[in-house]
Amino acid sequence: MPLKKGSSRKTIGRNVGEMVRSWEYSGKIGASRPRSKKKAVKQAVAISLKKAGKSKYQRPKKSATSRAKELIRLAHPAPAQYSM
Repeated sequence: MPLKKGSSRKTIGRNVGEMVRSWEYSGKIGASRPRSKKKAVKQAVAISLKKAGKSKYQRPKKSATSRAKELIRLAHPAPAQYSM
């Protein structure tokens, strides 16, 4: 059964349970084949969080203005302050 859409804890938990049950039946979660139930649960949590958009590896994209400001800052560095 396909995973549910949504980012609530309830939906994420149900998706994890669904994937672990499918692992017990088929031995696969997605393309991976975790050897133990502990590894299967970790993989299921990672996939569920990624689908919900709450993965720690997803970074928000920078806006065009912040990228432009960063390019200007890199192109024109401030003069170095010398202290003696």
